Amino acid sequence: MTATDSGDADPDDAGPERPVDPTPVHTEGLPATPQRHRTIPATAWIEAPTELLDLGRDIGQPLVAYKRRIGTWLLWRAGPAAHADARYMALAPGDPSVQFVFRLFPDGTGEGVGPDGGLHHRFRTWKEALRDNASG
Repeated sequence: MTATDSGDADPDDAGPERPVDPTPVHTEGLPATPQRHRTIPATAWIEAPTELLDLGRDIGQPLVAYKRRIGTWLLWRAGPAAHADARYMALAPGDPSVQFVFRLFPDGTGEGVGPDGGLHHRFRTWKEALRDNASG
């Protein structure tokens, strides 16, 4: 397990105990909470937009995995939770073209615009903006 910027272990990192499950899933089938027994890849999400499928391509992270819902947002990640190149994307479930991205760098710094219109440099504040600003 790896640490997140909040200092907590990231219980939803993909690993041998959470194998990739390619079973096709629609938006309504994406669970609200992290999955302990499997990793849902973006390629399994039937409504996945191209931007999500390509989320980690330029940083050498081909697996884009579903993490959880934050409020109404669907949260996905390409790359590990810490100490490496990673990118998160939050999408509105009713309109996946509404997207917000947070880029995490190996040194722990990051950057992303949230649905509040603010530029966030901490993953925690970006997630709080998601929580506080429901998707359409």
